[in-house]
Amino acid sequence: MLESKFKFVFLLVVLACAAMPIIAIMRGTISTPYEAPMPGASADVEPTPENAPGEEPIADEMVTIPAGPFVRGTESGGFDEGPQRTIHLDAFSIDRYEVTNHHYQQFISATGHRKPGLPARYAKSGGRVRGTNQPVVYVSWDDAMEYCRWKGKRLPTEAEWEKAMRGGDGRLWPWGTKEQASGANWARVQDGYEVSAPVGSFQSDTSPYGVMDGAGNAIEWVDDWYDETYYKRSPEQNPPSPEYGTYRVLRGGGYTTTGGDVRITSRSKMMPDFRDETIGFRCAISKAGMREEEKKNPDEVTENQSGRGSKTRPK
Repeated sequence: MLESKFKFVFLLVVLACAAMPIIAIMRGTISTPYEAPMPGASADVEPTPENAPGEEPIADEMVTIPAGPFVRGTESGGFDEGPQRTIHLDAFSIDRYEVTNHHYQQFISATGHRKPGLPARYAKSGGRVRGTNQPVVYVSWDDAMEYCRWKGKRLPTEAEWEKAMRGGDGRLWPWGTKEQASGANWARVQDGYEVSAPVGSFQSDTSPYGVMDGAGNAIEWVDDWYDETYYKRSPEQNPPSPEYGTYRVLRGGGYTTTGGDVRITSRSKMMPDFRDETIGFRCAISKAGMREEEKKNPDEVTENQSGRGSKTRPK
């Protein structure tokens, strides 16, 4: 009799455990850090970066990178960073700043695209990366591509990203040829920011063209499939992405970056559907598309190559 009761109780426990995942699926996943209500927020008003008081959204501004050669890669880095070669690119424009929470929220509101984020149980600091002018993170490669397409732009190629951040003289950091520990928002020094900073906060992290936050703040998706040996055989003019691959390329450092990965030439890779609190992006546009963009939004594209002192109106 006792044995039968034990078997019955054991069966109930097994059934309860088996039902838990089904119940969780029926209830839905846990809210992401971007969707969870903030303390004191009204239940019918979802907090967004645009609700943050006292912070003016930074302009959605682009910088024109002139046609011409630049030094791509290095012999002083990892195996996939070489060989060092001179590559020629046609003119293009690229976002001066990483795409911010404010501008990404406009995309979500206009299209109904999914919000950035992962279930809260996976997020370490989701609530601290939601500032109006902080770079949007927790976005996949496809999310980034769809945003750029909505803006009439595209993701930059890996070569375009490197030229925009490095200039044409072969430097390994945006500011020059010597490493500077406090030059960007990294995990290497106490810089006053626990996570990502508002875009453009580190003046030293400015490329010769005036493009900002290439070395730090958020790691960035680019268009290319990752190929470890692609530099050895890629075209010397306007190299496109490899035709296929398993991983997409990530470029630049983030606020958790340490060690040798701070070089502008450093290459990273990740599955395109991966989302993380350190990964964001920016957009680019080709020369032909630049003319159309200038007609539609003449205040968003700047020809100032130094990037200092140029003014645009916020979108």
